[in-house]
Amino acid sequence: MTTRTDQLTERQRDLLAAWLPGADVVQDLSWGLVGTTVLEVRHAGDSYVVKAGDEADHHLAREVRAHREWLRPWVDAGRAPLLVHADVDAKVLVTRWLPGSLVEGTNHEHEPDTYEQAGRLLAELHGQPAVEDPTYEAREQRKARAWLGRTHRIATDVEARLHAEVSSWPTPTAMLVPTHGDWQPRNWLVHEGVVGVIDFGRADLRPAYTDFSRLAAQQFRDDPTLEAAFLDGYGDDPREPARWHRQRVREAIGTAVWAHLVGDEVFEAQGHRMIAEALGAAGAAGLSSP
Repeated sequence: MTTRTDQLTERQRDLLAAWLPGADVVQDLSWGLVGTTVLEVRHAGDSYVVKAGDEADHHLAREVRAHREWLRPWVDAGRAPLLVHADVDAKVLVTRWLPGSLVEGTNHEHEPDTYEQAGRLLAELHGQPAVEDPTYEAREQRKARAWLGRTHRIATDVEARLHAEVSSWPTPTAMLVPTHGDWQPRNWLVHEGVVGVIDFGRADLRPAYTDFSRLAAQQFRDDPTLEAAFLDGYGDDPREPARWHRQRVREAIGTAVWAHLVGDEVFEAQGHRMIAEALGAAGAAGLSSP
């Protein structure tokens, strides 16, 4: 392994040298906001993606699990990358390069066909066996309160309202399915008109409606025709009002706090807007205490 691997640990570099001897780094695809390194590399005429986590990383293991347990239908159809190598303890994996261009920031981001395809893909992922979990809602309630306990810029009165509402929520049994966890155009590719999927670092078992969260706060909000196309592809709408409201509030809190902690002011502003809209919708629909 040649240039631009200084950000990897010695163990990660050793593994890559064994897996892909003499590989060349083509480009660094890392975000820079978190401690995950993402590299495109070339080896023996083929392209690969190398993803490595730092000491604080807790996403790499999720990604490996997703590849090993849930992604085979997508991989077989050429809609997700093939896992080639992985070492969970060393926090490093290698996948085949999935051809295509990111949807985000292109005309494809505004085309209904993109969303219909994305809906069909998500329905396939969610259609795998579900499990009941009587502890999910209580865990998510604790996480929301924990986010509010971290450094943030949520107004004091809004924070108090959020604490009161979150503490009032019921904790019913939830049905969990494999979810992507960050389902939005920045993780979709288009190649010759076909949508593919990348980045499974947030994959986990969750309620199906949680994968609607990022789209609902962004693309669906700006263009309802994209939501309609997505639902046509998905086949139904799993967003039961009370559960969906709780998810919207949790997502809004997490967005505002996390973005502040990593210094992403644009995303932080979106989080504050999401909080205002979720609380406003709660009052209008009588969902303050579902």
